[in-house]
Amino acid sequence: MSFSQPKEQLQALFGQPDTLLITRAPGKVAKPPPRQPGIASDYLQPYDDVFIALLPNDRVLAFNGHVDLGTGIRTALAQIVAEELEVGFDRVKMVLGHTSATPNQGPTIASATVQISAVPLRQAAAQARKYLLELAARQWGVDVGTLAVNDGIITSADSRRTSYWDLLKGEQVRLELDPDVAIKPASSYKLIGKPVPRVDIPAKVTGQPVYVHDVRVPGMWHARVVRPPYVGRDCGDFVGKSLISVDESSVQHIAPDVRVVVIGDFIAVAAEREEHAIKAARALKVKWKPIPDLIDMSDVESAVRAQPFQERTLLEQQQAGPEVASTHSLARTYVWPFQMHASVGPSCSVADYQAGHVRVWSGSQNPHMLRVELSRLLQLDEGEIEIIRMEAAGCYGRNCADDVCADAALVSRAIGRPVRVQLTREQEHGWEPKGAAQVMDVAGSLDGNGDLLSYQFLTRYPSNDAPTLALLLTGHTSAEPRMLEMGDRTSVPPYRYPNMHIACQDMAAFVRSAWLRGVSALPNSFAHDSFIDELAFEIGCDPVEFRLRHLKEERARDVMAETARHAGWRTGRQGSRGCPDENGMLHGRGVAYARYTHSRFPGFGAAWSAWVVDVSVHAATGRVTVTRVVVGQDTGMVVNPDGVRHQIHGNIVQMLSRTLKEEVAFNSKGVVDLEWGAYPIISFTDIPPIEVLLLDRQDEPPMGAGESSSVPAPAAIANALFDATGKRFRHAPFTPDKVLRALAQAEAIEAIA
Repeated sequence: MSFSQPKEQLQALFGQPDTLLITRAPGKVAKPPPRQPGIASDYLQPYDDVFIALLPNDRVLAFNGHVDLGTGIRTALAQIVAEELEVGFDRVKMVLGHTSATPNQGPTIASATVQISAVPLRQAAAQARKYLLELAARQWGVDVGTLAVNDGIITSADSRRTSYWDLLKGEQVRLELDPDVAIKPASSYKLIGKPVPRVDIPAKVTGQPVYVHDVRVPGMWHARVVRPPYVGRDCGDFVGKSLISVDESSVQHIAPDVRVVVIGDFIAVAAEREEHAIKAARALKVKWKPIPDLIDMSDVESAVRAQPFQERTLLEQQQAGPEVASTHSLARTYVWPFQMHASVGPSCSVADYQAGHVRVWSGSQNPHMLRVELSRLLQLDEGEIEIIRMEAAGCYGRNCADDVCADAALVSRAIGRPVRVQLTREQEHGWEPKGAAQVMDVAGSLDGNGDLLSYQFLTRYPSNDAPTLALLLTGHTSAEPRMLEMGDRTSVPPYRYPNMHIACQDMAAFVRSAWLRGVSALPNSFAHDSFIDELAFEIGCDPVEFRLRHLKEERARDVMAETARHAGWRTGRQGSRGCPDENGMLHGRGVAYARYTHSRFPGFGAAWSAWVVDVSVHAATGRVTVTRVVVGQDTGMVVNPDGVRHQIHGNIVQMLSRTLKEEVAFNSKGVVDLEWGAYPIISFTDIPPIEVLLLDRQDEPPMGAGESSSVPAPAAIANALFDATGKRFRHAPFTPDKVLRALAQAEAIEAIA
């Protein structure tokens, strides 16, 4: 069954004989996920949510509202269904993210798919197995406990055999999801915990059309957008109100069918042939009003500190009285820059606007949220909009995938044809919502025994959820500054400080910003685990030993100890500390621990993760080379070990790039890093040997696997750089020029001494 048109296919299921459907009635919620950032909607689809469907010809369909962003979720979810249903993995096909075919389970973010959103799938599969075993037991007049099932074949003690599908012959069975159904214990797992090849890889490596960029529909035209000059800015009185004029005659020579679409500050050109649309977008003459200057972004710390804010106290704890005196006190500031998602492929979408039904092929991570925004943009009921989710370029957060869908929908409505819109590299880099900058002020102290005493932590985070751009450019949504309270993730350190004051300054974004992998937890943990390293150094304690003494959670201590052991950590060993070897190289090793915390404070935890990283620094150029990375992770129950390793490998590669290279630059109008030369990312030749250690916790609940292994990276690398150079690095990224300045400063101090 093809789900290229899932709305009709799903509706056909409800009248199909020889099927078993496990559903949730409209409007009912079974163990809903925690509140996620996004847009509220009162829409209720007119049919039941389907989680599991057993179909004729020995097939199983399973439905999940999340999407596969290249992380292997399609494979892992199919493993979960096959395990609980007791069928072969190859029988299960997953349907992900289609708004008219899958439950609305919120955006695919925060590594919550297996940890949270897979729970109804697991329950539905277990319920289907239970029902079918009981049905066979009744037909044979035996106790259900005497039956065995393997790959959907039920066998009795006296060797009678039937299959799930034979039991369903001639009828359709619909069962409402039972959240209390018993699921299999870990001791009974046959498939979960085993490596299964990812189902999405073969088509990709053989060049089959699997991406949204590959979609072609009959009668389709091509379009390109022309963005305003305020690149990457989405708040202010000028947004949506800056266009003076468009000279449509300036493109009529390119082809007779060129169409120009103008709504507020939204401009697009369309043509039957793609090359004509590209030429027209370049040739179109447009006049804009003068744009107010962006605030000075040359110093991101000063820019963040200058913003209006609302301060939230997150934790106030006083467990040690005034009689406990501090012997060592430190105060430090850590700075994280604006960064890009930097998707390798610019975003693309195809839309087909027809009366009563708008169909959009999308690479969004938020199909159901996107449907809400398109309903507002097009002034249609959500039931008239269908998002067909296709794979796209990876993003690890919010890129332009939603924006380009709105572009395509507007143009399709205007010209009355299906339209494909492809953004340019410059548009993707300029307009994708950036990962927000962050500034963390930390002060802490130790008591006379060298134990942690106090910790004051203040984090500043300018971010919002970046409404779909067309809503702002057309005036459907106000461009007033917006604030999203997302700066509090992992704001409480993982270490035992008796006295703590933890606060967050929430502020509106001043450039277009949203979530990027690690969200605010990553910069917060950069501060936490750089600071703990500085405290350990103050009293001459080994960094691993000091962490193990003060980590709150036993599982945190376990992952820290096992990662250090696997990496061959030697207590008390020191790196170059600023003294180059005969080849002019400095060498160091660093460690860090973190656990990503989901959702709004206090949130809930994902996996436990630790890094040990080795670096070499060329003293003459400041170039940093990471020579080895060891990452240990406790993910609880692991569905597909290879899938988790793939996630961790991807996180490591991305975090090496983000920590050592990436920072968005701005001028007075907006983003200036519009091509790869201006915004470099890590190359294949810079990727070191990577070792991943997965702790065996199959008897524990699954935790979010994707996010946590990113979070310790900046502190681990900063701590390794200290071990190599003798200088602390508190302002990412750690580029060669920053390293050289630190080394020069050290030489100047030594010369004076």
